[in-house]
Amino acid sequence: MKKWRSCKRFVLCYAVLSFGFAAEGFAEQPIIKETHDNAVSNEGDSTDTNDNRSSSKTTKNNTIEPSESPKDITVNAKMTNGTGARTSLPVVNFGPLGDMKPENAPFSILSVPHDVIRNQQARNVNDLMQYLPSVQLEMRGDPGTSRPQSRGFESDVIANSRMDGFNIATTTPYAAEQFDNLQVLNGLSGAIYGPQNPAGTFEYTLKRPTTEMMEDFSVGIDSRGTVTEAADIGGSTGKDNWFGYRVNLVHGAGSNYVRTGHINRNLVSGSFDIHVDSKTVIELNASHYSYDQRGGAPGFSYSNNIQLPTAPDISTPYLGQSYAGYNAKTDTASGKIKHQFNENWSVVAGGLWQNAFRDVFSNANTLTDNYGDYKQTIASAATAYRFKIGSNLAYLNGRVHTGFVTHDLALGTNGYVMSNYNPTSSQTFTLGNSNLYNPTKFSSVRPHSSGSYRSAIARNQSLIVSDMITFNKHWSILGAFSWSWMTSSSWNKAGTRTAHNYTQGAFSPNTSLIYHPLEGHTAYFTWGRSLQQGVTAPAGSINQGQILNPYESEEYELGYKVKWEKLSLNVAGFRMTRPYAYMDSSTGVYGMYGTQRNWGFEFQMAGHIRHDLSILGGVTWLDAKVGSTGDATTSHKEIVGVPPVQSNILIDYTLPFSKESLANGLAINGSVHYTGTRAANNTNTTYAPQYVTANIGIRYPFKMANKPWVARFTVNNLMNEHYWASVYPSSINGAAGGTNSAYAGLPRTYQFTLECTL
Repeated sequence: MKKWRSCKRFVLCYAVLSFGFAAEGFAEQPIIKETHDNAVSNEGDSTDTNDNRSSSKTTKNNTIEPSESPKDITVNAKMTNGTGARTSLPVVNFGPLGDMKPENAPFSILSVPHDVIRNQQARNVNDLMQYLPSVQLEMRGDPGTSRPQSRGFESDVIANSRMDGFNIATTTPYAAEQFDNLQVLNGLSGAIYGPQNPAGTFEYTLKRPTTEMMEDFSVGIDSRGTVTEAADIGGSTGKDNWFGYRVNLVHGAGSNYVRTGHINRNLVSGSFDIHVDSKTVIELNASHYSYDQRGGAPGFSYSNNIQLPTAPDISTPYLGQSYAGYNAKTDTASGKIKHQFNENWSVVAGGLWQNAFRDVFSNANTLTDNYGDYKQTIASAATAYRFKIGSNLAYLNGRVHTGFVTHDLALGTNGYVMSNYNPTSSQTFTLGNSNLYNPTKFSSVRPHSSGSYRSAIARNQSLIVSDMITFNKHWSILGAFSWSWMTSSSWNKAGTRTAHNYTQGAFSPNTSLIYHPLEGHTAYFTWGRSLQQGVTAPAGSINQGQILNPYESEEYELGYKVKWEKLSLNVAGFRMTRPYAYMDSSTGVYGMYGTQRNWGFEFQMAGHIRHDLSILGGVTWLDAKVGSTGDATTSHKEIVGVPPVQSNILIDYTLPFSKESLANGLAINGSVHYTGTRAANNTNTTYAPQYVTANIGIRYPFKMANKPWVARFTVNNLMNEHYWASVYPSSINGAAGGTNSAYAGLPRTYQFTLECTL
């Protein structure tokens, strides 16, 4: 009955808004009309050849349309990657809704474009999250492998993350070099993406082929001696450039931030566009990424009785032993076909396959007192080591007119299947006792895991329908919903199924009222509900191992956006709730009895203040609390690890030298990141202190041998701040135990890269 009440409420709300504003309508041009020739940006004085897409353009119904001919695309003179210093995207993607200008969308969304990735010399996708004020990271193993969260809600390992629209796992690292940009939609988005945690959607966009030949090579050195070589090669060939290609190669190896540590990472990534005709394009992608890490500082676990001590300097050897770490490999392949029937109708369909593997043999450090003493062990993980994923999407987009009203319609489906595989046996060795500020070197052998069994499988498929109703140049309404089927099962080592849950007809609605008082101004109100897969009852409960039914989150969001020339300013206020699970002390049954409530405000800015000065960042104020938990010591407390204030400002400035000067193009950039004091346990008896970090960099483009070059030098954590970068509980769903984890942030590090574009 609850499902039908939710459906009824959505339909009534949507209908009232639709008919209530119909009286305002006149036969005017629709307000949601996106027209740009390609993903080529002229935000700065120069155009980055990396962004010249050969395959598509955005049409007025927000869908992707193949270019009539590749020769229609304008390509500027070749320049080295990133020198345009673009910090905003002209359009962003909303899955089945298609592409839309961010200033017109009734959602909070902020992007990290390719120029930021290049100029900040990002090595993994987690490097990019610091520029997004509403995003936090939960580190899992090291800073390169983290689970992102938005607005104080933790994301799922697959449901909230996507690569070119397909669900992907976040259990293994990804190389930043293969991506053109990162887009993060804050807040609920289950109505357009299907069931997921209320942590928003993290969309990683792959680089696509270029129309002109591009050969970009770079070599760099990080910190104590990690040397990284990379190649980015793209172009098109054949009659009318019918075949486009983009290949990225990366190799990096050497000491990391600690002299006894080591990393080795290798990427092979290829993207290919096949233009069947002027209206049809096939996109094919494949990648292999391996990441091996040794000697890095692990997390520190602690009970609610421990006061979190001052964060250590993790460049100190033996916080993690030199033989401890993990190996990760991620193989991904995907394909899409896009077809434009006419000016108003288009279709896209495709699928992704992924095999993510991790071999973990890392240290575990457990704090034993308030002074930094800890017990260290080393273990091969008994949890899932392999994740096999298949995800899919198919969307039909079109535009129809009913009198003076314009409807931008979307009908589609997306979903995934993820299988987890665990080892049947693992090893754990106790190494000894040590201290955060004077760690001990321990001798041991590497532990190993063996055997394999399928421990879990999750299936999720959604039917998605949306309608953007445009009445005139001022008013429009978006209505969307997903209708989902979810299955979750788990097995023991003997192959016996221990738990199963199947849900059909799970309803996630969304409706938005959009008002444009002036050109470039957008006010919106959005309400939505979103389903997510139920959690598993923990050990100690009577229903241990039971998979609970899916539960529903709700959001109210009010926002205002301004696009002033090449600068975007956004402000939003929101209130979000989700059920909170805990074990009833009187019955011993684990269930959804409580509520987590997060509300706050965001201010975001992105783009060029002037032609030589760009900015990216903002600030988020957040009040994240849980209601009753059945325990007076944890009820009505702050959520662990969620800061009340977080902000980041990145500024890039090209110095005003004349074109004749040798210093022409010289640029400096700097960012300041602030994270406020966070609760460090669910009883709120200890806190992780606030911290501020600053990065500073310089970029110098020049010509040598008639080729464009650029040299970059960056110092991260300039003041060598020691801080707890990530703090989180053992379970965000109220599982018993009261244990927590804390990961210290990176020390001062250096990066230098020399790059040439042929």
